[in-house]
Amino acid sequence: MISLWSALLVLLLIGSANTAPLFAKKWFGDRGAWPLDGGVRWFDGEPLFGHSKIVRGLVIAISVPALLAIPMQHPAWHGAVIGLAAMVDDLFSSFCKRRMRLQPSSQAWGLDQIPEVLLPAWVARAWFALSALDVAVIVVVFFVLEVVLSKLLYRLKLRDRPY
Repeated sequence: MISLWSALLVLLLIGSANTAPLFAKKWFGDRGAWPLDGGVRWFDGEPLFGHSKIVRGLVIAISVPALLAIPMQHPAWHGAVIGLAAMVDDLFSSFCKRRMRLQPSSQAWGLDQIPEVLLPAWVARAWFALSALDVAVIVVVFFVLEVVLSKLLYRLKLRDRPY
């Protein structure tokens, strides 16, 4: 049986980790926009993560779900861990995309959506009483929402490119 309410809460926390940095970019401009990789290049000559992965984004992506977890009757650290897990997987995706020589913010179907939802949903399963089926449903719903909402976020000038 799918725990719909718990799945929605987890989707909200993961979604906030992924969208809050977009709003922060619009509100703060270049303030705090230090690259997470420090400009380091990998052995292939490409950036480790790329210029779009910045310190401010990581801080915001951890902080916002931490704050949202509190009114959901969960400790802030649950939200922070979910946000951190989403960003670890987002960095993994970015690392892979740089190895494939794709530009930052370019689309890589599956690689852009699945990692950044799978780990945080899996980490959250015990805290939110989610089954493996619940996690699978969260992954599918997140994938669809990310593709659909990406166009809206692009129109709102929050994303650099639509998917």
